[in-house]
This record gives sequence, structure tokens and C-alpha cells, in this order.
Amino acid sequence: MMKTGLQTRLTAALVLAAASAAASSMAQASEVRVAWYGGNWGEAFKTCIADPFTARTGIRVIPEIGTSNTTLAKLRQQQARPTIDVAFLDGGISEIAQADGLLAELDPAAVTNMALLHPEAIYRDGRQQAFAVGAGYYSLGLTYNTSEITKAPESWEALWDPAYAGAVIVPSPANSAGVPFVVFLASISQTPLTDLSPVYQKLRRLDVTTYFDSSGAASNAFQSGEAVIGAHFNVGAWDLADKGLPIGFTVPKEGVWATDARLHLVKDAPQSENGKQFINQALTPEAASCLAERLYLGPAVKDAVVPEAVAAKMPWGPTGSIANLNLLDWTEVNSLRASITDAWNREVARQ
Repeated sequence: MMKTGLQTRLTAALVLAAASAAASSMAQASEVRVAWYGGNWGEAFKTCIADPFTARTGIRVIPEIGTSNTTLAKLRQQQARPTIDVAFLDGGISEIAQADGLLAELDPAAVTNMALLHPEAIYRDGRQQAFAVGAGYYSLGLTYNTSEITKAPESWEALWDPAYAGAVIVPSPANSAGVPFVVFLASISQTPLTDLSPVYQKLRRLDVTTYFDSSGAASNAFQSGEAVIGAHFNVGAWDLADKGLPIGFTVPKEGVWATDARLHLVKDAPQSENGKQFINQALTPEAASCLAERLYLGPAVKDAVVPEAVAAKMPWGPTGSIANLNLLDWTEVNSLRASITDAWNREVARQ
């Protein structure tokens, strides 16, 4: 039976639609969407992980830029139909995402480079199933202006030195470092978490120029000269020093608290297999070494090589290791977030 002109056109349209759908499916299969941080972090992730990954596999990496809290909000909004395949999240936010059921299990048989990690860098749930892996550690230590302070401070007590009154910065609870900082201060002063009032009283005596809400704001305060000393991440401090600013970073005698940038496979990710391959790439010694040089992240991979000049800027200081970091119990910290934030607003910020 001969087709009419209308039938011929309809057939052609269906063939074209099928071809377009197939092409779209193939395009999607050759990409992976990864949520990561902005600024020098995102640039480092692209250089150290994404570009080598694409060169090796041909899979294009599409970044979704945002903070951990921004990414967490996106994952919650997209839970029924996610578009993100892999997410970088900070410690603490990682546990919240897991509790919310937003993450897939990481199978060592599929992500084989998990075997290269230090045991501390594999995060497991109550069933001992891995839900996150560390891409590198960073710490909150003492950052200071080397033009104003010529000798590295030896103790956190330097924040209360009258010589620096009005030129001190510490994180507020609005920053991911704020609540852990309170818990850390309690730890080094042997204050029980059931009664943090001594920590709030001590913080109330601190003569700050500002409580910073973001790492960028902390860096800006040092860059402008507004801050002379304060609690800041080693990543941000050394980035300023690399730009030629008179900035130093030190690990006080009481130690530092630290966390890591973690990788997660999103539950029901549209390109789950590509996501597993991307995470595997991030866990190579080459990627870890590159991140150490670019961001001063302490490698989570056992055999990562760190140049001597870079080793001096690791989150644990020139002579330390992961064992020297104060790695908090994030489940405990998360359970205290609301109460610490409320107490901070009442007892510290509104002094």
C-alpha cells in the first residue's frame, strides 16, 4: 500500500525524533555532572581531577558551582529526580546528606581506588556501608599578619592578647567552621559539651573586628589589613601568602581541628557509572598530589607524593600527619548545631 504524503511526513518526523532522542541519550551518557566549590577550589578540582578524567575516558565533566550548604539544598530539592551525579561536601554536611537519604553506597568493587585511601578517609554508616570518601584534609589554625606578628603564635590564647584587640577574626556559626570551632575550643579546654557556658564566656571576652560568615570574608579581612590574627583555614591562608601578602599560618600547641572535602555518589544519579569512574579518578595518587600542591590539602591517599615546600603547608603543619588532626565526631557536632547557634546569638554576638 502506498503511503500518502501525510504518512510519509509523519514517518520522517518519528524517525527524526527517535534519532534526536538517541543522540541526546548518547550525549548524556558521555558526561557527568559534579557539584563542587567555587574559586581556587573549583579550579583545582578541574585541573587535578576533571581534565585528566576527561582525557582518559572522553566523558565531559559539567560543574555545578556552590558551597556545601548550596549543594545540600539542591540535592534535597532534586531528591525525586536528581540531575547531579557526584557531590563534593564538607565533613558534617556529608553526614546530614547521608541522614537525609540523598547518597548512594560506594562499592569498593566499583570504586577500586578506595583501597588506596587511609582508613580514616572512608566514611561508613551504621551498617558499615561506605557513603563518602575523602579527597583531602584542611584545618582551621592560627593565621596572622607576618608584618605585625614576626614570630608565629604558639597558642590559641594569642587571640586574647591585648596587643591584637580589635583586629581578631573568628568564624560565626553561619560559616561551616563556626560550630566546630566552639566544639574544638571546648575540647582543648576540657569543657564538657553538656555545659558550654565557659566557652561562650571566653568568646565574649574576645575583642574581634568581625565574626566571618565565609572563608572569602576571612581572607578579605586579612587582605585589607582589618585582621591581624584569627582562626582561618590553611587553604585560604596559604593562598593569600602565594599572592604575595604577608600572611602566615601555624598549628598551635593545642592542635587544630580539621575536616576534609569529601566525594559522594548521589542516590539515583542519572549517570551513576560515570560518577563512580569520576570518584575513582579523584582517589589516584596523582590527583591527591596535585590537590596538595594546588590547595594544600593533606592527601587522603596513602602513596601521594608531596614536595618538601608543599609539605610545610599541610593542615597538620611541617612535621605532623593525619594522626595530629583533631577530627571531630560530626554526628555529635550536628546534634549541637541548633543549640550552639542559639547560644552564640544570645551570649556572644549580642554582647
